Amino acid sequence: MSGHGTPIPMTSQRGGPLVGTAEVPGDKSISHRALILGALAVGETVITGLLEGQDVLDTAKAMRVFGAGVTRDAGGTWRVHGVGVGGFAEPDQVIDCGNSGTGVRLIMGAMATSPVTATFTGDASLNKRPMARVTDPLARFGARAVGRSGGRLPMTIVGAEDPVPVRYAVPVPSAQVKSAVLLAGLNAPGETVVIEREATRDHTERMLAGFGATITTEDTPEGRVITLTGQPELRPQTIAVPRDPSSAAFPVCAALIVPGSDVLVPNIGLNPTRAGLFETLREMGADLAYENLREEGGEPVADLRARFSPDLKGIEVPPGRAASMIDEYPVLSVVAAFAEGPTVMRGVRELRVKESDRIAVMAAGLRAGGVEVEDGPDWWIVHGLGHGNVPGGQSCASHLDHRIAMSFLVMGMAAQAPVSVDDASPIATSFPGFEALMAGLGADIRRGS
Repeated sequence: MSGHGTPIPMTSQRGGPLVGTAEVPGDKSISHRALILGALAVGETVITGLLEGQDVLDTAKAMRVFGAGVTRDAGGTWRVHGVGVGGFAEPDQVIDCGNSGTGVRLIMGAMATSPVTATFTGDASLNKRPMARVTDPLARFGARAVGRSGGRLPMTIVGAEDPVPVRYAVPVPSAQVKSAVLLAGLNAPGETVVIEREATRDHTERMLAGFGATITTEDTPEGRVITLTGQPELRPQTIAVPRDPSSAAFPVCAALIVPGSDVLVPNIGLNPTRAGLFETLREMGADLAYENLREEGGEPVADLRARFSPDLKGIEVPPGRAASMIDEYPVLSVVAAFAEGPTVMRGVRELRVKESDRIAVMAAGLRAGGVEVEDGPDWWIVHGLGHGNVPGGQSCASHLDHRIAMSFLVMGMAAQAPVSVDDASPIATSFPGFEALMAGLGADIRRGS
């Protein structure tokens, strides 16, 4: 599947139970960061388990254009020969980040304090997404940005020739913004400080420390204060990328709503800043268990077992949990449809500026499938109908959003009537093996509408 080619309609429908082991892809967030920090280190970084979806492949291509050596061997091991902090070469071509908001924002940060100029673009979805949330703090370092109205791509970034460190309070909970500022701070003298009022995924901080940067985190009355000492020499690393909890969400949630299901998802990253969905599902009454808990590469990991859970109950999801599960709300809303009573989700304004307006798109699709949904600027409520009572039967627009497409396909696996999506091709950006993996567990997913 390709998010840039001919649309691929898909339909899912009720079948037998989902049973087996789901080997989901490597963590997308960690994969992006491993490539970028490997490119900023001096020497060879070796990466296994890298997610080979289009989003990450676009980041790998970008690192090559900035002068790093990036190769993959026949066994799937990636090697990055870094150029060092401040060592990026000026690209001789436009950097196309495809569908990846994470990729483009992190790369902008990584190059913003080097004296090079780069132009960024993406697909139709990415070119609609706001970039000012990143370019505004990067301007404080001395970088300049010229783009389309509303701070949108295509956009040219002129890196700072004499960068200065900054102290920046992130105005919205966003790991992408925080990470862009920290990556920019690598090539600024002195200390760059980022303050976040709500904790977001901390893969960047963990990985910077692993590569040898001096970085501290302190919880204070004004929020979490992260301090990075600039201009380190990053040391190359050997990184084993854990499996992506955001990808695991789809087979896990499907198993909870399809009768008789028992699915094991091995080697899932359980970083506490990413595991909010699993905590929420357990509070709803999900039969969800962690097995073989351990730590790999500084990240907590476990094997996750999900079994059919016919007595799910709607809950109010704590707003403070939103940052730890922001990408999982679409598929959570599908589970909520099969729970008894309302599931209330607040503090989720970020969903409106993702690959699509995920609140509006999911609400429209759920309503078309017979589920009552209320929504506002930063909240929505799904009124669950209980196991076996969700009509389905609708055709949904994916809006070039991989998580929307997968969420509605999960819905079709347990609804009374099949559910179709107009274009499942964007799934390749983050979960290229989704179709085959779900079919291997017993799901009935067919191409065509």
